[in-house]
Amino acid sequence: MSVYTTFTRLFPPPEYMTMSSIGIDISDASIKYVRFKDSGDDDLELVTWGDHQLPEGTVVGGEVKNGKALSEALRHLCGKCKTSYVRVSLPEERAYIFETVIPKGTPFAEIRGLLEFSLEENVPLSPKDAFFDYEIVEGNESEEKLHVVVTVYAREVILSYYQACTEAGLSPVAFEVEAAAVAHAVAPKSKDDTFMVVDFGRRRTGIGIVHKGVLTYTSTIEVGGTTLSTAMRGILGETEEDELTRIKNKDGIRADASDAKLRTALIAPIDTMVDALRARFEYWNTRSREHGQRPITKIVLCGGSSNLAGFPEYLTDALGVPAERADVWGNAFPSGETVPPIPKTHSYGYTTAIGLALSDYPDFKNRTP
Repeated sequence: MSVYTTFTRLFPPPEYMTMSSIGIDISDASIKYVRFKDSGDDDLELVTWGDHQLPEGTVVGGEVKNGKALSEALRHLCGKCKTSYVRVSLPEERAYIFETVIPKGTPFAEIRGLLEFSLEENVPLSPKDAFFDYEIVEGNESEEKLHVVVTVYAREVILSYYQACTEAGLSPVAFEVEAAAVAHAVAPKSKDDTFMVVDFGRRRTGIGIVHKGVLTYTSTIEVGGTTLSTAMRGILGETEEDELTRIKNKDGIRADASDAKLRTALIAPIDTMVDALRARFEYWNTRSREHGQRPITKIVLCGGSSNLAGFPEYLTDALGVPAERADVWGNAFPSGETVPPIPKTHSYGYTTAIGLALSDYPDFKNRTP
């Protein structure tokens, strides 16, 4: 079973599988991209990667505001890569995800039609205005019903990203929810656990809950690295962002941080995040009583701002669940012998792009040691 949600291939290019695609993570601030090649060894080969900043206002809150600027940025990327086939992230804040059940034994050809009838009961979109896909969650063989997770987007959201890609000369193979792509990158081989993904980015934090390898919940928090920078400037005055990043990554919110006032300023927005995460835990536990016991066993951290010193330890203490930074390359380089060219501190920001690119290799983990 897949650990990511892939949307309907709108206009699939012929024979696209003869060449690997580029995983493209589009955020409000930048485009990050990654492409692998199967070298036949234990590890994949990283052949293309990069980061391209977007003009301010190109994408806002996951909504494409300036399609022309996005297309130009994507065209610049296309000129650097040796393939036009892409897998593209979709913003979590525009996704609707719900769980439902269908009778066990329902013919595969009838599942989509059955789920379509339940759309308007669960999301504020009519079927004609939506694209949706689904994942069946592995369950007990004795159960009489199948548990299904359905992910829905407004047609206009997907089409805005699709149009930006095609106008740049790119051929979209698939679109995936950001949190689902992250899960594909960091999910362990065992899919029995339930874990929370916290993608701490520059402008906001994405949250995903993955159960048995399927993304079952997603949301966003309006706290990001820039929120921390604003708090720090309240203490330090005008300071270059590179210097603020250095301080975050060196001292951050560690208990032994050298500047107590600065640590206090940083903890205020982090506590806002903790309160929001705690609320998601409580919501999940309520849903778990409806769908069976499935406690969150750990928190996996990624995103460029997750380098904040003391961050995993603080979340662990506050939420009572182990929090750890993701091994973002573990599923691409399982032998542990490949040293990626992207520095570790930067690699957390590439997690979504890595997961997207790995979607070309669904059987890779099964054949690695």
